Amino acid sequence: MKTESSYKSRILGTEDETKIIFLRLIVGLVFIIEGILKFLYLEAYGPSFFNEIGFRYAFFWAYFTGAFEITCGFLVLIGLFTRIASIPLLIIMIIALITTKLPLLESRGLWTFAHEYRLEFSLTVLLVLLIIYGGGKWSGDLKIFKSGKT
Repeated sequence: MKTESSYKSRILGTEDETKIIFLRLIVGLVFIIEGILKFLYLEAYGPSFFNEIGFRYAFFWAYFTGAFEITCGFLVLIGLFTRIASIPLLIIMIIALITTKLPLLESRGLWTFAHEYRLEFSLTVLLVLLIIYGGGKWSGDLKIFKSGKT
């Protein structure tokens, strides 16, 4: 039977790795900016865009997604609950692939799809790495986990 500290170790435990800060910086800032854009530019990124790609209740989904991007992006940026915060962002990336990028593959071909999907692909890979490795040396996760051990 797994103990509470074993689960805590799996969720908050992280390597004492300094390079992960760069992954967190990229992912956190990109998602914070994208979340803010959903509130500032309603036609391009907010409810109008969500309506255009076929979401029912576009206002709800645009603001819900924007709020998650800002919140989880901030958590990733500071390295707090990095693995947990990366999961909703990964789900957002998968939904973006399905709703906005895969239709390009059918309508405009492989090379257009590859070009349009490059940022989403990069962010998806970075999110997977954060889920695998955690927040790294300069993270809230490491501080919490170390203080929990002592």
